[in-house]
Amino acid sequence: MEYKKPYVIAEIGCNHKGDLKIAKELIYISKVFGNANAVKFQKRNNKELLTKEQYNAPHPNPINSYGNTYGAHREFLEFSVEEHKILKSYCEEVGITYSTSVWDTTSAKEIASLEPDFIKIPSACNNHFEMLEWLCDNYPGEIHISTGMTTKDEIHEIVAFFSKKGRNQDLVVYNCTSGYPVPFKDICLLDILTLQKKYGDKVKSIGFSGHHLGIAVDVAAYTLGAHVIERHFTLDRTWKGTDHSASLEPMGLRKLCRDLNATHDALTYKEKDILDIESVQREKLKYKK
Repeated sequence: MEYKKPYVIAEIGCNHKGDLKIAKELIYISKVFGNANAVKFQKRNNKELLTKEQYNAPHPNPINSYGNTYGAHREFLEFSVEEHKILKSYCEEVGITYSTSVWDTTSAKEIASLEPDFIKIPSACNNHFEMLEWLCDNYPGEIHISTGMTTKDEIHEIVAFFSKKGRNQDLVVYNCTSGYPVPFKDICLLDILTLQKKYGDKVKSIGFSGHHLGIAVDVAAYTLGAHVIERHFTLDRTWKGTDHSASLEPMGLRKLCRDLNATHDALTYKEKDILDIESVQREKLKYKK
């Protein structure tokens, strides 16, 4: 297996708490301290995505809500297209790639107008073929898709759709389990091997989107063949909101990038039986017959 250099995405999502200043701080720390390759936000048109009943219902976990209803909560956390444009410009200033997950066709069109390098489709929307078709026909960048809460047949249907549209070589498929946080026994890392075997030669890359605790599992995911690693990122795991508890704080992100890069350097074969670094030790320590 050829190991590409790890590509780490700090998933900011809605961890900015609806505050553009916090969003910029997350971008800056992701790059300057965390050494991530990209950051990713989310974009929803909530009235298109939610039914009237869902929009007006109370948040299922009121302690995490930023509004009196779920719709008001989601609107509070939503950045406008102009604000996303500001964030993309700031990413370019800092030197990190900007991206966004889109949850509906309107949001896909809005974010595509900013021309990011890649757009992400979350697990919840990977069967939204109207949105996928619009992106395939109108957006030339990479399309990344998570496969949480998705059957193997549904994954096959998604890859076949992109192949039919001639866009499979722009597709990155992520192994993912949808939960916050996910217990280790439910991460199912070996499914990365299944994705590699079935689609490794059909798509651009295989990725891993983790919602677990710690960073050990991500190194294993990379070793199994997922060179794109996405983790939720926050400044404080105790902040109000659903995703913070399953997110990495700055030091966690920094250590993740450090460990993935170290693993990349280590995944080689010996170029000769006795390496130069071993020669002195061999002369000094090897048993003489």
